[in-house]
Amino acid sequence: MQQAEYTDEVPKIFADVREVEITRAIANEFHDVLINYADSDVLIIGAGPAGLTAGRELALMGFKTLIIEQNNYLGGGYWLGGYMMNPVTVRAPAQKIWDELGIPYKKVGEGLYLTPGPHAVSKLIAATCDAGVKFLNLTKFDDLVLKNGRVAGVVVNWMPVSALPRNITCVDPVALESKMVIDASGHDSVAVKRLVDRKMVDWKGMNPMWVDDGENRVVHKTGEVYPGLVVAGMSVTETFGIARMGPTYGSMLLSGKKAAEVTAAKIKELRR
Repeated sequence: MQQAEYTDEVPKIFADVREVEITRAIANEFHDVLINYADSDVLIIGAGPAGLTAGRELALMGFKTLIIEQNNYLGGGYWLGGYMMNPVTVRAPAQKIWDELGIPYKKVGEGLYLTPGPHAVSKLIAATCDAGVKFLNLTKFDDLVLKNGRVAGVVVNWMPVSALPRNITCVDPVALESKMVIDASGHDSVAVKRLVDRKMVDWKGMNPMWVDDGENRVVHKTGEVYPGLVVAGMSVTETFGIARMGPTYGSMLLSGKKAAEVTAAKIKELRR
């Protein structure tokens, strides 16, 4: 079938840019991020609410921060508030983070606040980008880099590779190095599980729901579980056998903040 030819002329709206220029611009920018952030201060696995919050905090402190995310979108489960309904909630004092980000919300109960998930996510993503965090989307965690008894980076691959049959292709991963790694990969807890498989870290798995106890313990237990590896968000719940808290996100946000504080302190120790 021949391509249709346009014979009528219309007034020009857009600048003259060749297709190859667009391709080169995208490839060059991706290449620059990969080269410059292959060695970072902090690598964060997962761009959900905990990972994004941790990344923003660390970047604002001046740390070179890269977040890897296996999906083609950022935000994790923060887009929805449960049962495919998009209003999300936090309990006090987590609404103070919404105040920092300029997210409008309403009080729906004593100590309970609500906002549309898309508004909360988009503001957090934008704030994280504005702080200087860089991202590698469609990037799947494969393993850890371990040197001298501590985590020193991650091994990653292109996400679609995991869907290819082994007998068709074998695509080796690549390594990214960092001073600290934060596992904010949610229920998957991918970095922690690699250490569990090697009997280097204990594992308990998530307990049944109890919102108040679960949220409190997540924040308190956020921290370093192995030299160089910090857990945040639902990775904390799974690692320590904490009660699930369902579709409320205050502990995810506060856990991200605490993870950033712990990580910053660990990097400063390494620099001494």
